[in-house]
Amino acid sequence: MSSPRNRRPTSPELTAAWECLDGGDVPGALRALRQVPSAPLGEVAMVVGRAAETGGFDDLAGAAGALAERPDDVRAMYDYGYACVERGVPYLAIPALREALRLVPGSAGLLRELVSAYEREGRHRDAADVLLAHEDGLADWPDRYLLVFNAVLAGDLELARLHHGRLGTPDGELWLGARDRQNLLFERAADVASVSPLDATDLRGWQYVMGGTVLGTLSPYGFEVGMTGRYAWIQDSHEMCLHGLLRLRASLGVAGVRPRSVSLLPDRGSRILGLAAAEVLGLPAVSFEAGREDTVVIAYDLDETARADGGGEVVRQLFDRTPGQVLHEHASCWTDPPAVAADSVTFLYQSVVAPWGARLLPDAGGGLERGEADGRPEAEIAAEIVAADPKPDDGDGATPADPDEALTAFVAGVRGTWLRGQRAGLHSAGPVGSSRFV
Repeated sequence: MSSPRNRRPTSPELTAAWECLDGGDVPGALRALRQVPSAPLGEVAMVVGRAAETGGFDDLAGAAGALAERPDDVRAMYDYGYACVERGVPYLAIPALREALRLVPGSAGLLRELVSAYEREGRHRDAADVLLAHEDGLADWPDRYLLVFNAVLAGDLELARLHHGRLGTPDGELWLGARDRQNLLFERAADVASVSPLDATDLRGWQYVMGGTVLGTLSPYGFEVGMTGRYAWIQDSHEMCLHGLLRLRASLGVAGVRPRSVSLLPDRGSRILGLAAAEVLGLPAVSFEAGREDTVVIAYDLDETARADGGGEVVRQLFDRTPGQVLHEHASCWTDPPAVAADSVTFLYQSVVAPWGARLLPDAGGGLERGEADGRPEAEIAAEIVAADPKPDDGDGATPADPDEALTAFVAGVRGTWLRGQRAGLHSAGPVGSSRFV
């Protein structure tokens, strides 16, 4: 088989991607391929193969090379699509898998791999639609279950309930946990419907339906121009930390939760915020221990906790719920979510700078420069959080108001289903989209 470097695609839509590869810019080539609405599969595979070869991804390079040589071969389409999904470029898999399924419409393997690619791209409506188009051949587990799952994440609860009601009991234990989580999801949806609209902008409502997370605040910037309550980039502050802790306190009070301690996770950010939380909640601070009951576990950012832990074992210990345990995460990444979904989150971000991190500051020339991280003792920084002004940022003036009363009314409405079930991580933004950095 010839190397993809030895041939050049003829489609003009692929010129930009190929030129990026001429310059050694593999990420640029992959971004350029996102902008290609359609091109011959074999020629796209030629570009992908060269990118994969440059990046040292031999499996994808081989699969792409085979598809470039045999662009009408269903097996080559499947192998290429599978490799694209595994290598984190599912958008490149979709055209090949979709064409393969058109040629072999009864293939459960092709259908499931296409659904997987759609899911990883957040295209849940497309995933639900392709499953519906093949409904006659669906097995309950996993196919109809995946139809329900994707209908929920597309915001179509009517379709989801219809097919959830058609699901039979799983034959073995493999799907029992998934069934229990889906049952609880519909219980949460019923609670939310009484206090929140569950429309295309109801970020707090859908976060709760999907993962049982009470979202404490909504971003006051860009709500109606693409962000819908999430942050793309935020430079966090002591004031925001205190505001989040006060909203956590209000949520616990409305729900009737009475913790006896604050548990400090081992990373620096979580210890700082945890010490502040202990003061705000009037509770003793103790080091985190898996299995401790009646405690509030405080995380600044669970992704950072996992990185600091060097493998994420501490975070994995939070997947199964301990009686009376509440997990609060201050800053939660919505584009690269943590392995567990916290019970309470202050805000959702794509990129964040912690208050004690190396922040961007004005320089003498009117520009910005990165300052030094705050290396002071954790207790000293925690004291500044407690003493901060908790008044929320007024934002751009074009974002719907989100007073304390809105949050407490929401928690009062969902308290019956809050703090139940496993903390399965979220891997989708769900029905409420937000603009993001590519």
